Amino acid sequence: MECILIGLIMKAIVWTKYGPPEVLQLKDVEKPTPKDNEVLIKIHATTVTAGDCEMRRMKTALKFRYLMRAYVGLRRPTRITKLGMELAGEIESVGKDVTLFKKGDQVFAATGFIGMGAWAEYICLPEKSENPEKPEGVILAIKPTNMTYEEATAVPVGGLEALDYIRQGNIQSGQKVLINGAGGTIGSFAVQLAKHYGAEVTAVDSTNKLDMLRSIGADHVIDYTQEDFAKSGETYDYILDIVGKISSSRAKKTLKSTGLYLNVIKGTGVKPKLEDLLFIKELIEAGKIKSVIDRSYPLEQTVEANMYVETGEKTGHVIISMGDSF
Repeated sequence: MECILIGLIMKAIVWTKYGPPEVLQLKDVEKPTPKDNEVLIKIHATTVTAGDCEMRRMKTALKFRYLMRAYVGLRRPTRITKLGMELAGEIESVGKDVTLFKKGDQVFAATGFIGMGAWAEYICLPEKSENPEKPEGVILAIKPTNMTYEEATAVPVGGLEALDYIRQGNIQSGQKVLINGAGGTIGSFAVQLAKHYGAEVTAVDSTNKLDMLRSIGADHVIDYTQEDFAKSGETYDYILDIVGKISSSRAKKTLKSTGLYLNVIKGTGVKPKLEDLLFIKELIEAGKIKSVIDRSYPLEQTVEANMYVETGEKTGHVIISMGDSF
């Protein structure tokens, strides 16, 4: 009987209250069982993003904060107690109604806001989203064949958001694009996607990220701690401000007459779509896009991973690895 009980337990990072990284605790919790339309995934890798940290602190934009607290829990998290919004792993079992996946499939996924829960050894997800047109929708697909689990887990959230923002720019070949905050989760994919669409890309970020940005295709890099791009005299067809630090007046000074400025922080949520993830997967398998991994931590060091992400110094992605990713 004891062996059976042990088999029903998994390790997970439990979100106990709103606050600093220390509110996260490694605990033994019940291993989930898939419903008829769900798959049980053994997670090999997940990520810690700035969005996860904002959620943990409940320091999101004011227009979302009260709605999120109302859903998650007013005083402390109750409806959602495990964070983490993207993962890569292997399907361990499937519900009786599942037709798209089978045991042993190697997958990657975005859990959506309603689900979350990727900071754990296992997760159950529906085989297809019940809300495909909403930001909380689950996106699940077979992972790229040329990526490890650690590389693949970085794609579903940052990759989908980057694709949406780049497409909003309606970039034409030869146009000039500036990406502010280019060295992070979204930006590292946005640079590569902008290049895919034929743009001449200027990437803006801090000193330690410039070499990486050059390595993924940025034509020009600007260290914002040393130089103000708005004083260079250059003009752009599209300015993508991922960190929301460029005022609209500064943007106007550097935009061409027909140019577009997008402030991600003030925008609406991205609606993830399976076909978009599959499009990115094709680019990855064609060798046109890659993940940029900064550091990898074991699950038991998720607190330390959160601390590092909050320094703002990460380059690309911070990964939580379960230790069996290769």
